Amino acid sequence: MENYKHHSNSELQKRQDSIQQVLYITLGLNLIVLETKFCLGLATGSLSLLADALHSFTDSASNVVGLIAMRLANPKPDWDHPYGHSKFESLGALAIAGFLIVTCLEILRSAVERIFATQGTESLTVDNLDLLLMIGVLIINIGVAIYEKNRGKALRSTLLLADARHTLSDVWVTIAILIGLVGVQQGWLWLDTILTFVVAGFIFHSAWEVLQENIPSLTDRVAIPAKDILEVTMGVYGVLNCHSITSRGKLEHEIFIEMHMVVAPQDIKTAHAVTEEVERKLQEKYGLVHVTIHLEPYEYIEPLESHLQKPQIN
Repeated sequence: MENYKHHSNSELQKRQDSIQQVLYITLGLNLIVLETKFCLGLATGSLSLLADALHSFTDSASNVVGLIAMRLANPKPDWDHPYGHSKFESLGALAIAGFLIVTCLEILRSAVERIFATQGTESLTVDNLDLLLMIGVLIINIGVAIYEKNRGKALRSTLLLADARHTLSDVWVTIAILIGLVGVQQGWLWLDTILTFVVAGFIFHSAWEVLQENIPSLTDRVAIPAKDILEVTMGVYGVLNCHSITSRGKLEHEIFIEMHMVVAPQDIKTAHAVTEEVERKLQEKYGLVHVTIHLEPYEYIEPLESHLQKPQIN
């Protein structure tokens, strides 16, 4: 079992390094996108482009937050964090959700201001070169979003998946800006404002998905239903009873399980072998699982379903 745990820590550290490498690559690409949008905004006099550059700034900022989070999310436990530091990754994802919400509000504010103050749009000048550069930016954003999403799935990283959604929101913003700039060339000044509200809706939805995925693990919501853990445990030869089952963590990431158990063997060595087999079976089904088992006397047998009943609140 010690070999397994050593292997697990090694694999986790390798995963952390791979996630940081992805974040460094995407940070470099996002900085190129940010600089291009900012320069185009200044050259064309487009407020929407400058606002889009601000949105791209949040992409770069979220990459930096992600890198800091991954530095803190060391999988190895220490004296202050005996369960490791993996929750820092979820905290980083929540910070990205915060960036998404702030960006959404900023976009909505700019759209409302444009509705009531449109006199500045007459000075906007857009040529075909500007549109081509924006198309190039769009291609980079799409590539970054796909790359981060694929690597996030491969590495089972909520941080990378959240950052991919953030970058994808930038893709929708860029598409809206492109359509709006083409509309400006055609004299349809109202089109850009309408599309801005649509894009803000996409960004808010992305933020909501990130919150839904990460809040449960931070609040120690049940990771695996107790009845499922019970089914695996009772399938191990020698287990007579299992109750007081709790779990926390995140599936396909890292899960901590605690339970009370009564086993048939009376000697410590054989009883311990039964608990090791239970842990192996759970790891076989759920991946990286840390199991703490409290053995109870042979005479102490509680009804199997008692731990599944909700406690009565007076």
